[in-house]
Amino acid sequence: MDELHIVFTEFVSMMTQTALDDRLLPLSLEDVAKEAAPRGEILPLYDFEPSAEDVLDALLPRYVESRIYNALLQSAASKHAATRRAMKSATDNAGDLITSLSRLANAARQAEITQEISEIVGGSAALADASAGSDR
Repeated sequence: MDELHIVFTEFVSMMTQTALDDRLLPLSLEDVAKEAAPRGEILPLYDFEPSAEDVLDALLPRYVESRIYNALLQSAASKHAATRRAMKSATDNAGDLITSLSRLANAARQAEITQEISEIVGGSAALADASAGSDR
């Protein structure tokens, strides 16, 4: 098979990237002449200067280069979007974890304070009972 393919990730949006396999060479021709000219109309002939072969020889490498460069840019944008999405998810998860652990720590601190207050009240009641018993 004499074909050149490029596989890259196409950037569709910040949430969507798709893997693509594009054929670079040989080029495929699209038949747009049928749509451009009504039936029976003669299309004009074009003269190339320099020759059509020289024009294609000059443009083809640039075309392939620009397609490869576009694929690299699409892949880079896709990578940055995926990285940003992953970092946002990690940040959101860390925020949720901090909130959860803060609530647990506050509940433990509140339980400790309640325990200390109960011990103080219990000790105060015991002292009051002891002093009331000695006053009799």
